[in-house]
Amino acid sequence: MFQKNLDDAKKMPKIDLIFDGDSITDFWATTGVEVWKAHYGSLNAFDFGIWGDQTKHLLWRLQNGQVDGLHPKLIVLHVGATNVCYTAQTPEQIAGGVKAIIDEYRKRCPEAVILLQGIFPPDPLPTAPRRIKVKAVNQIISSFADGKRVIYLDIGDKFLQPDGTLNAEAIPGYAHLTPKGYQIWADAIQPTIDQFFPPATVLAPTAPAQSPIPTLASLFKSLKL
Repeated sequence: MFQKNLDDAKKMPKIDLIFDGDSITDFWATTGVEVWKAHYGSLNAFDFGIWGDQTKHLLWRLQNGQVDGLHPKLIVLHVGATNVCYTAQTPEQIAGGVKAIIDEYRKRCPEAVILLQGIFPPDPLPTAPRRIKVKAVNQIISSFADGKRVIYLDIGDKFLQPDGTLNAEAIPGYAHLTPKGYQIWADAIQPTIDQFFPPATVLAPTAPAQSPIPTLASLFKSLKL
């Protein structure tokens, strides 16, 4: 998958917008593809996400040429969910992996701004241990943002019901999103996307100039020999 991404990226004239992370990001290409086309199809966007990747895997990708020669304007980063769900790492260790990725991206794409996402809620119940761990990780990684080169945005609440349980129409069970979930994600980050890729302004058609209505005096004047 890594090599395929490299090959596909080279086929693009340029890449202005990067999405990177694990399966949640990877599945923009399948479950979220229609939302992707509608929101990012014209923005020279590329999805480097790979199913199952932990922070160490994404870091390796960056250190082995993933973005060499690329000059994106914006990088949307959602990573750490696999660490939370499938490793025994502490919140501090997971956050440390996220910080290493941010540092590597800033070294290799210094002109880009990173939109760092809080990890999405992975379990139905708010009392679930993984939900508690996600909250702890997000609290730490939020401190990595400076509001300029790294922007932090936690949209996890948008996937929840009022009682704190997961909205099954967006995340049915554990971590992965439905098409509606991808629409929620896209809508939530659209204001930030618009800062870097302003929507085209559609000008209203100009009404044809109207000739002035002739007055009685002007009619007599025009008839005067």
